Amino acid sequence: MPELPEVETVRRGLQPVMEGARLSRIELRRKDLRFPFPVRFAERLGGRTITDVGRRAKYLVFTLDSGPALICHLGMSGSFRIETGEADSVTPGIFHHERSKSVVHDHVVFHLSGEGRSPARVIFNDPRRFGFMLLAEEGAASHPMLKGLGTEPTGNTLDGALLRALFRDRKTPLKAALLDQTKIAGLGNIYVCEALWRAGLSPLRLAGTIARGGARAARHSDDLASSIRSVIADAIAAGGSSLRDYVHADGSLGYFQHSFSVYDREGEPCVRQGCTGHVTRIVQSGRSSFYCPACQR
Repeated sequence: MPELPEVETVRRGLQPVMEGARLSRIELRRKDLRFPFPVRFAERLGGRTITDVGRRAKYLVFTLDSGPALICHLGMSGSFRIETGEADSVTPGIFHHERSKSVVHDHVVFHLSGEGRSPARVIFNDPRRFGFMLLAEEGAASHPMLKGLGTEPTGNTLDGALLRALFRDRKTPLKAALLDQTKIAGLGNIYVCEALWRAGLSPLRLAGTIARGGARAARHSDDLASSIRSVIADAIAAGGSSLRDYVHADGSLGYFQHSFSVYDREGEPCVRQGCTGHVTRIVQSGRSSFYCPACQR
């Protein structure tokens, strides 16, 4: 499943061509993805202008000049392809793995137009069909999929003080607490593993231990907040992790995977300077956790 940095990379790729464009026509090539399309989906979006291309956690949010907002989730293999001109354009980007080009998996086509704009098509391709598109009648923030989400991990709102408030008296493992989307929205398995390594904290540590009084707990929570923000920022700058068949809006794959310190590096020496430990893999709540027992306490 693509994580927040991958979704943010897609948002940035779509924004220049979609923001301010008119949805002249929406072409549905099947009745459903993961869920059925909302009733009159194409009709209700047709003729609207996209005023904002945003993101909330791992969801893309398209705000329109009137009517409902459009919420999109990429699922496991969903991606967007941008085409301009009369003929299909060559998809830009550096490919590490060949992407799906089969039109069989082109399920939704957004036809875009607008004054001073060249006509364009934005195509949603999803071989596994785990992605979905929904309409938010009262605005995206009030939709059940988004309403209960916690703080975004990309700004200064996420700091040590917030972590101490969120995790006070929590007796669950620190990794599980960080993956709780009602507390911090959009954090996924990969980047939690990486952030915990940067902060030198074990995924097995109880969350409440970084929220106790005293300088030591404050230092741990401050370091963890800084590590979360930095690992997300670094991943966005690199274009994401490019796991499996995931591709960005421009068709390219990310390369943050080449900078993983612990994720998927079981048995390898820890790369922290001065550490002689090795990366270990354990399973927590059905998910793999990668960490160095020697330097993460």
